Amino acid sequence: MVNAGMERRDTMTALRERTIQTLRLGHYAERTIDTYINWLARLAGHYRRSPAELSEKEAQAFLLHLVEEKHLAWSTVNQALSAMRFLYEKVLHRPKVQLRVPARRKLTRRACAYSKKQVAAILDAARNPKHRALLMCVYGAGLRVGEAVVLRPGHIESQRGLIRVEQGKGNKDRYTLLPDRLLGELRNYYRCFHPGEWLFFGREKAKPMPVGSAQKIFYQARDRAGIGHGGIHTLRHCFATHLLEAGADIHELKRMMGHSAIKTTSGYIHISKEHLESVGSPLDSL
Repeated sequence: MVNAGMERRDTMTALRERTIQTLRLGHYAERTIDTYINWLARLAGHYRRSPAELSEKEAQAFLLHLVEEKHLAWSTVNQALSAMRFLYEKVLHRPKVQLRVPARRKLTRRACAYSKKQVAAILDAARNPKHRALLMCVYGAGLRVGEAVVLRPGHIESQRGLIRVEQGKGNKDRYTLLPDRLLGELRNYYRCFHPGEWLFFGREKAKPMPVGSAQKIFYQARDRAGIGHGGIHTLRHCFATHLLEAGADIHELKRMMGHSAIKTTSGYIHISKEHLESVGSPLDSL
């Protein structure tokens, strides 16, 4: 029994390493790799067997378990589905598997945004220079949190007033704004902390700050400011909304945000106060 257990663990470890290698060969982001491996580990733990030993019926039953018993969001279950399809199709080379999750009702979700006064309160509540500089980067340059934590000092092009974002979402490089106030904050932070390879390092200077740590920094500042809703990504929404309110060209904003389609960028128009006021109500014309 002991030998059988050890053999099973060795088989699962080999499958895990093979899956990671295949994902990296496909140029998947490290965060996606971690997500896929976590889901495959949960699948193995659910059945206490290697995913390679499971039938398609068992794999489908696990997805239904996530929906009906765990009550997970559709997007979360879809991550599990993607991980399982990758394993069976790309790693184990099985014929196309017929795994699926129930279709979700189409929902229209609108991004929320803080007022400029609320953003200022959150930034002021970040007392640590490192934390304040990080949050200013997300808001001042419209970065995704995953882009902010992997910035390197060389990405801050102070002479040109730009920040270079390398391999953002969709593996695309782009440039975005470097406001004067952010540059001053970064210089103050640099003098205090002397970062090395990574602008915002974690506990170890040789590694970038984890996304989870950046999120906790935001929540702490948000709570100190007395604002009870929204995550760190809301600062990126605020960047887009406040620029549109200031009259920015939507096509330039699209490039700075790293959006693939103008439709995504135009979604911010609905929360632009000035845009809504410019439309006006038909009641006023009566």
